[in-house]
Amino acid sequence: MAAAIEAKKNGIDDIVILERDVQLGGILNQCIHNGFGLHTFKEELTGPEYAGRFMAEVKRLEIPVETGCMVLSISPEREITVVSRAQGLRVIKADAIVLAMGCRERPRGALNIPGTRPQGIYTAGTAQKMVNCEGYMPGREVVILGSGDIGLIMARRMTLEGAHVKVVAELMPYSGGLKRNIVQCLDDYGIPLKLSHTVVDIRGKRRLEGVTIAQVDARGVPVPGTEEDYACDTLLLSCGLIPENELSLTAGVSINRATNGPFVDDALETDVPGVFACGNVLHVHDLVDFVSEEAGRAGRSAAAYIRRQGQKANAPKVIRVQPGDGVRYTVPSTIDLNNMDGEVHLRFRVRDVYKGRSIRVLAGGEAIVTKKRKIMVPSEMEDVVLKRDALKDCDLTVEIGGGV
Repeated sequence: MAAAIEAKKNGIDDIVILERDVQLGGILNQCIHNGFGLHTFKEELTGPEYAGRFMAEVKRLEIPVETGCMVLSISPEREITVVSRAQGLRVIKADAIVLAMGCRERPRGALNIPGTRPQGIYTAGTAQKMVNCEGYMPGREVVILGSGDIGLIMARRMTLEGAHVKVVAELMPYSGGLKRNIVQCLDDYGIPLKLSHTVVDIRGKRRLEGVTIAQVDARGVPVPGTEEDYACDTLLLSCGLIPENELSLTAGVSINRATNGPFVDDALETDVPGVFACGNVLHVHDLVDFVSEEAGRAGRSAAAYIRRQGQKANAPKVIRVQPGDGVRYTVPSTIDLNNMDGEVHLRFRVRDVYKGRSIRVLAGGEAIVTKKRKIMVPSEMEDVVLKRDALKDCDLTVEIGGGV
């Protein structure tokens, strides 16, 4: 919605939003907790309220929306094959496409957890939809594996609905969620968080009866003798999100293995001309406000791409942006110096927990940006703004520097 709104405001009238669900809003519709919109609207909103602001703007601008439709493929020539109950199968030829399919949860099958396969095992997002949208409780005695934000939020939500959340186990030595969610969702309700722990056994034939968790070593291998048994009827999995890029692949878009999202330049354009990507399909974000900001940039870039077709463009001068020590990836991965805006947001995640260190952006070995940080954790995305006049005609490296 944010991308469509910005494209419309930048002079593009022939727009359509293709939505798989029966209504707009995506995952926000089931996120009934507050904490959204502090950056975008300078006030605290629930997920449905945040989405509602964009729905109202889409309606005001009279942007066409098709819900309940499934995009089957996208060709490199920007031909979209879509099917819906209302219009059947058809092909839409687009001048530009913004990919905004979001992400999905990592299921049990991808985690290789040993044990039986009884009822009562859900991803945290599925449980969230059951409780918040459908009015069903998955169970009453709950163990949560993984400390991603959805898992932390569901620990609080299940507690408020009368369930007993016994423990949150996290494989890594640090939490996968925001600090504020650890405090507000676990600490405030006395729910223990066990870092460097994982589920090593699941019991139950028809219905889940219990799980065993154990401590893991630095290689993630369970340590014998540290097993603990928990009787439970529900296991929620909050073990990471995967950008949903099957359609991107059909378009011939190159995927970054570090993010599982497309490689993009500073305009958020992929290596397929006219195809742009934003939000969680590009890389998993921690705040929805940053998703909306990024999507707006993609919409403006798509509009600019359409406007300059048939016009003489500036010759590109492309530099690469590479992750250095302590950095997992960067978005974007390239910058076009001749066609970029006055500044570009460089976003990335760190590989480990770093305290009292700095972020350094190097150009030809020389630091052009240094940003001191008290603490950096993999669960929180970092953002550095690069000014056009500070960039040189050489590749950039983003690294974690020494103490401050």
